[in-house]
Amino acid sequence: MLIEPEQLHADLDHDTLVVHVADAATFTQAHVPGAMLVEPRELVCGIPPASGRLPELGQLEALFARLNYDPSNPDRLIVAYDDEGGGWAGRFLWTLDVIGHQHWGYLNGGIQAWAEAGYAVGRGLDEPEVSSNPADHRVSLEINLDAVAEISDVLEAIEDPQGLIWDVRSPEEYAGIRQASARVGHIPGAVNLDWMRLKDPANAMRLVADLKPMLERNGITPDKNIITHCQSHHRSGLSYLVGRLLGYPNIRAYHGSWSEWGNRDDTPIEL
Repeated sequence: MLIEPEQLHADLDHDTLVVHVADAATFTQAHVPGAMLVEPRELVCGIPPASGRLPELGQLEALFARLNYDPSNPDRLIVAYDDEGGGWAGRFLWTLDVIGHQHWGYLNGGIQAWAEAGYAVGRGLDEPEVSSNPADHRVSLEINLDAVAEISDVLEAIEDPQGLIWDVRSPEEYAGIRQASARVGHIPGAVNLDWMRLKDPANAMRLVADLKPMLERNGITPDKNIITHCQSHHRSGLSYLVGRLLGYPNIRAYHGSWSEWGNRDDTPIEL
């Protein structure tokens, strides 16, 4: 669900878990009152060169235990947001899909839209109190890989007429002008639609109004089997989120992204 600040404000007194995805310093400056902090480092494996890959199960279980998550309550609404227009929030919501929690929403525009709407913001680390003792709350998660793409899936998509690879890096990275890995360029046949074009800085970082026509003009249509990526599956958190919000039935994220693809010597590349 795409949730506006007014909707979230009206729902704060209900059993909604609100998650702010950012570093701790950003969280302390301003957040939705009652939100829980999730730092980006908690969502990635951190192992180079593909440091953005999905973490080990134990790391995810520790994170969701800290959030007091209950796998037996799949109907609990979890709303995520960030301070950048959806990249890290989308990465967290993708993680929810990976653990099988489907009842989630995205606060359109994040903390910028919340503040612009005139609602009070929290300061400091005033998260809801939860036990710091891991023995008090253990979480057992099951991983669903339907939303996850690996190298083999990308290779298949290159040859599949119905496959579409959506590269949300900058045009300079796509063209090989800007280098962030050992090799430059893009995955053969990939469509480049920069993640920056999906959000509107003039509208408090909300998603742009013409998302679906924009995607369709670039050949990113719901009948395709879509795999999206960036450098480390941070920016492509937003493109994955957009696809889900638009109801695209077949969208996955290549979590290795270009940091994996571009640092190998056996993957095909176009310039």
